[in-house]
Amino acid sequence: MRTTGRVVLALATAGALLVSGCSSDGGRPDERAPDVDASDGSTTTDPPDAPPLEPLPEDIPEALLPYYEQELNWGACGHAEFQCALLHVPLDYENPDGSDDIQLTVTRSRATNAGERLGALLMNPGGPGVSAVDFAQSSAAYVFPSEVRARYDMVGLDARGTGGSEPVDCLDGPAMDQHTLTDRTPDDDAEVAELVAANEVFAQGCQESVGRLLEHVSTVESARDMDVLRQVLGDEKLHYVGFSYGTKLGAFYAGLFPSRVGRLVLDAAMDPRLDTLSTDRQQAGGFETAFRSFAEDCTSRDDCPLGRDGADGASEQLLDFYARVDADPLPTGEDRPLTESLANTGVAYALYAEHLWPTLREALTVAIDDGDGSQLLRLADGYNGRGPGGEYDTDMFAFRAISCLDSPAGNADADAVREQLASYQEASPTFGADFAWDTLVCAAWPVEPSGAPVSIEAAGADDILVVGTTRDPATPYAWAEGLADQLSSGVLLTYDGDGHTAYGGTSACVDAAVNEYLLAHTTPEEGTTC
Repeated sequence: MRTTGRVVLALATAGALLVSGCSSDGGRPDERAPDVDASDGSTTTDPPDAPPLEPLPEDIPEALLPYYEQELNWGACGHAEFQCALLHVPLDYENPDGSDDIQLTVTRSRATNAGERLGALLMNPGGPGVSAVDFAQSSAAYVFPSEVRARYDMVGLDARGTGGSEPVDCLDGPAMDQHTLTDRTPDDDAEVAELVAANEVFAQGCQESVGRLLEHVSTVESARDMDVLRQVLGDEKLHYVGFSYGTKLGAFYAGLFPSRVGRLVLDAAMDPRLDTLSTDRQQAGGFETAFRSFAEDCTSRDDCPLGRDGADGASEQLLDFYARVDADPLPTGEDRPLTESLANTGVAYALYAEHLWPTLREALTVAIDDGDGSQLLRLADGYNGRGPGGEYDTDMFAFRAISCLDSPAGNADADAVREQLASYQEASPTFGADFAWDTLVCAAWPVEPSGAPVSIEAAGADDILVVGTTRDPATPYAWAEGLADQLSSGVLLTYDGDGHTAYGGTSACVDAAVNEYLLAHTTPEEGTTC
């Protein structure tokens, strides 16, 4: 599963209902995703043990000065309020003289009140892999109020390997269609072999497409790219809002360049201390929490297709539906039937945002009652980035490339998955098996990982605002607690609610606190809950 930024954009453009109300009693909400131990699935409050991320020297190395001193050639790029340019960075920061340059696409709209301009405000919608350029141009006006846009240049930088920055591209449309039909919860050795083969085909396609770039799309390198852009834009410190994976990117920036941290907002936070297995297992628990919240709402309604027996009964109904679809995929009116994997993907996508719950109820109703899988297929296509013509965006390709480079693979073979399957299903009866088998993805990756779990202190950085949602499916609330706790200047703002991310239209209380931080550099009182 990925921590997608596509839903962040959907929330922004849909004008989600504002929910007001704050408290600062310091209490922890009762409903949140379980913090699951990496070994046996039991809950734990002990922070993972990970080595610290060491900051880079404050002096810019001489070999990198040409990049830091470049001038951008801004020009029109099809959006009335935005300009675009290309930023040159080294392919390999460890060997800048001996490696090629790569070009990253950057966009900006200028602060509308130039006389009170605070600087550039970079943003990243997550993924990893979602285009920050597209997000800035499509959603900055919805996510950020006019008061913030008056004081900051709105800036989107497509991270290396994503969007317009030499994107990783692995499979064409028909091949990707076939890949998404692969059974992600195999029932026998033949289906395991098919899953392993599909992962290998995907990985080989990525390597053939981009070559050496596949070795240099890590979060560390993207954080270093942001520092180059900060200097080129003329700012002494980096101001930044990151959502989902964008919180990991922002945290890495803070860890590498603590003295250059300005106003950093990290919404729907990831915990960089977690290894792949812990991340996947806890994320499965996050989706279970989100599903149970949806199910409690659904089963209170007369039109719920999952019965009237609460979350436990709804989970059983959904698993029974998955089993039927696994045995006999549903027609969709297209050449692609609705398989168990696509049904699971469609359900997961709708759990990212509460305003998608009615859509999910309707999609499940026509699938369960009428045997029509078309609406769940459309939800799955939204998650997978499939366009109406059968083309796919590159988000999912970049997601794997960055994720597999950032951390060692979770499991090497099917036997290892089978040993851990019970712990995943304990964390999430509804989604656990899918997450468990997904840990094989990076085992087929053709490039050795360059990263590993780290703890990030960012000693000396200005206050960093971390935002966590108690029933976030993709980035469990415990991750926000963990990130705020390990950052020496981290301040946690809690949204007691549903959905992935909180800033930008979900909660008036969260919006007010974040905007006050961006404009006045004032953090909310410790323990504030909206």
